[in-house]
Amino acid sequence: MNKNLKLLVSVSLFLCVSALSLVVASKDARATEKLNVLFIAADDMNCDLGAYGHPLVQTPNLDRLRKMGVRFDSAYCQQPLCGPSRASIMTGLRPDTLDMHTLKHELRQKNPNVVTLGQLFRNQGYYSARAGKIYHYGNPSMIGTDGNDDPATWDDRFNPIGIDRSQQEKITRYGTGQSKNKNLGISMAWWDPQSRDEEHTDGMVASKIVDLIKQKKDEPFFLAAGFFNPHCPYVAPRKYFDLYPLDKIGMPDLEAAKRDLEDVPAIAIQRDMRNWPYYFKGVTVDQARKCKQAYFATLSFVDAQVGRLLDALEENQLMDNTVIVFWSDHGYFLGEKGLWYKHKAFERSARMPLIIAAPGLSQGTHTTKPVELLDVYPTLADLCGLEPPANLEGQSLRPLLTDPIGKDWKKPAVTQIWHHRKAWGYSMRTDRYRFTEWLEGRAGRELYDHSNDPNEITNLANDPQHAQRVAELSSQLAKYVKMKPHKR
Repeated sequence: MNKNLKLLVSVSLFLCVSALSLVVASKDARATEKLNVLFIAADDMNCDLGAYGHPLVQTPNLDRLRKMGVRFDSAYCQQPLCGPSRASIMTGLRPDTLDMHTLKHELRQKNPNVVTLGQLFRNQGYYSARAGKIYHYGNPSMIGTDGNDDPATWDDRFNPIGIDRSQQEKITRYGTGQSKNKNLGISMAWWDPQSRDEEHTDGMVASKIVDLIKQKKDEPFFLAAGFFNPHCPYVAPRKYFDLYPLDKIGMPDLEAAKRDLEDVPAIAIQRDMRNWPYYFKGVTVDQARKCKQAYFATLSFVDAQVGRLLDALEENQLMDNTVIVFWSDHGYFLGEKGLWYKHKAFERSARMPLIIAAPGLSQGTHTTKPVELLDVYPTLADLCGLEPPANLEGQSLRPLLTDPIGKDWKKPAVTQIWHHRKAWGYSMRTDRYRFTEWLEGRAGRELYDHSNDPNEITNLANDPQHAQRVAELSSQLAKYVKMKPHKR
């Protein structure tokens, strides 16, 4: 072999080894690179979304997110009330374990040593920050404050306040007792100003998170965007109202709705029947229709803000190393069965949207397996390689993010209701059934077969043909009933 040929071979071998070393180094760098988390919360959002197949509601950005990850079609909260639901997802613990069932600010008072989700990431060198509502806030009364927040969760907290709060005297209210001075936290109320998105609190929340994405793109982050919509009062720029002409908004027939409730235990709807339908006295069907239009408008408004966050990740080349979670704290009634709001054990109140997009896992698919919000904490710890607290009560969703069919996923989803010491219950969702017991069965039971009754019209709990199934489900549910004696 001549000298030139030997030199050529030597150079070639050197280049090959160098290239291989670069590939290995690149793989090692990616393997050790920390995944970011973008944690997006909506308030009182049900599954009336285009991304969930709704024929009218336009949510192109949530559909965009769905195509990037997995849509959970049977995701359920631990309690359909903001405070305990949000405390549960942020700790991975059930309301009974936390001893939290109301809107009181008592997470650290009752659980001083709990390690919250953002705190776990913060302890592992992540920048942890939020803008808007993650823990409970009185909405809209606490907008612009820290609300019932947990300082240990975050490095930074941002509390914008928009015209939906600062100009709430312009909001239209329906129903008797809804005076201009009454708080709007529970209301049939709306406003459609000619305004820019960034004039509203949720627009400001999105802007702050976009800024933080740019600022923190070169370090690992856990960023939480807490949107206040679609919680009442239903306020959004008019362009979102224009998407939903009133003549396209359908309302359930009230006579049929009343019949739906005839076989339901009285305790299940005791709050709702005082001024049935629609919770407040004097609210007409047309006024409820207007509120439903406004609710749909706020859904599209939140969707637009989600789009801004996704754009920011793309513009900063962060899509390939960021886990994105979109969730709501519970579902919501919009006139079905003549009911409004949450705080009920029915499917429509317990179920909410959950979409997770994670690098390297399934994309553009969905799963029908029952999951719970408290599964999110162990999931994010798992995906990001962090060691979670040993006492978490959920399970990592990685198996369903890998294989959404989930043949081996057997865990049910359990939701509980607590009104007061003499009015509480537990509801369990399996692949096929929703089973509910009030006061451990003493105040009644409900059984709905979702294979042929998705709207929960017929309560089968007292049907002798289902007695064995009721007994089996009651036994299965019993192990989740862990309410402390002072709450009973």
